[in-house]
Amino acid sequence: MKSYQMTPDEFRENGKKMIDWIADYYEQIEKYPVLSQVQPGDISCQLPEQAPEQGESMSDIMADVDRIIMPGITHWQSPNFFAYFQSNSSFPSILGDLLSSGLGVQGMLWATSPACTELETRVMDWLVDLMGLPEHFKSTDSGGGVIQDTASSAALAALLAARERKTNYRSHQTGDTAGLVAYISTQTHSSLEKGVKIMGLGTDRLRKIAVDPRFAMDPLELEKQIVQDLAAGMKPFFVCATIGTTSSNAVDPVRRIGEICQKYDLWLHVDAAMAGSAALLPDYRHYFDGLELADSYAFNPHKWLFTNFDCDCFWVADKAALIKTLSILPEYLKNEATEQGAVIDYRDWHIQLGRRFRSLKLWFVLRHFGAEGLRHHIRQHLELTGEFVAMVQSSDDFELLNQPPFNLVCFRHKAGNTFNKQLMDTINRTGRLFFTHTVLNEQFWLRMSIGQTQTELRHLKDAWQLITQQAKTLPLPPENN
Repeated sequence: MKSYQMTPDEFRENGKKMIDWIADYYEQIEKYPVLSQVQPGDISCQLPEQAPEQGESMSDIMADVDRIIMPGITHWQSPNFFAYFQSNSSFPSILGDLLSSGLGVQGMLWATSPACTELETRVMDWLVDLMGLPEHFKSTDSGGGVIQDTASSAALAALLAARERKTNYRSHQTGDTAGLVAYISTQTHSSLEKGVKIMGLGTDRLRKIAVDPRFAMDPLELEKQIVQDLAAGMKPFFVCATIGTTSSNAVDPVRRIGEICQKYDLWLHVDAAMAGSAALLPDYRHYFDGLELADSYAFNPHKWLFTNFDCDCFWVADKAALIKTLSILPEYLKNEATEQGAVIDYRDWHIQLGRRFRSLKLWFVLRHFGAEGLRHHIRQHLELTGEFVAMVQSSDDFELLNQPPFNLVCFRHKAGNTFNKQLMDTINRTGRLFFTHTVLNEQFWLRMSIGQTQTELRHLKDAWQLITQQAKTLPLPPENN
């Protein structure tokens, strides 16, 4: 009887070829246009309308990867990728992810693979120490950490736990969210607004607090809005502060916000999705002042800690509140270890039941680089950021938004909004680099996020040369915006 399975020997042969392909890709990555140059529909029109009836060889499949798929890839791992925030990777992380896929673990319970749970707990505790986070975030204290997929899921889990704590754990029974109000700044990531929609609260009860001239949340405005809502009979329950906002890398005053949250009994969630990796450097920890007042905290190793997507580290100060919010135990999940309360079941720490062995890739990264190596590369990116800032400052035609606290440089040509958008679009179409924009105070700012694993000074020099040369070729508008 014919078997359609790939044999171990075939897997071994094709697996070696795949590793070689990936290694070759990284060696040649700079030859590709960073931003995919295809048009909508270019990929799908090359794909058959129906799935194949007979199986095909790996050589044919990989030929189509080169012919069809690669032109439609925007190369996030290119050292010339400066857009959004990075989603970077490293070879140790790729190997850890490969091992995770090979093991095929579904780690919903401790019992379904004890190593999956216990390694994750230990790695999350390691990071508390490595980054100088509050001790109560450790599993040995009142809190603990869990790996989520993204900061969006972490924020949603925090919102739900905050809701339940405020309603004495009644709203997940009755569905009643009457009067609850959440607070973010006008610069908070859009995932918080999405989370409020998902949880059924409604955006009418999401308050967007004004920011100061540095684009950080204004705590005076926050407290003023809380007082107004209390006077109107509302129930303030949640605040999100950000360390390193997406538009400008602004740092909210966490300590002052935390004191307000304690005063009015609100859950404080702190989002440091990109900038959180900077806490590895002791001289950058002043940006994280007040974190001990947070009820929950999250950052993404898949942004700036060389761990490939997806990997978000989420801690809570009180794990009981999170577990009580999200735990449900049907008969088919009951087991002796859970019944005895002797283990952590991470299915109770996030939205989904099923979970991959994500901690393997993070463990590989921590062990390969060591704290010393990670600090070296984070500091290197911060030094490169300073180099790019100096390039902008040396020009009479460009200006900076601010002195970047971390690794995001916001700058613009003095010719105005329309010119800057045209400059960005023109350069991105060349494929030589990819960067994005934001709008602050009605001004169009160019964003250079400097945190890709392989980025070196030569890439920044080439990028700046391209930007300045291209700016000279574009017609200046009659009036600057």
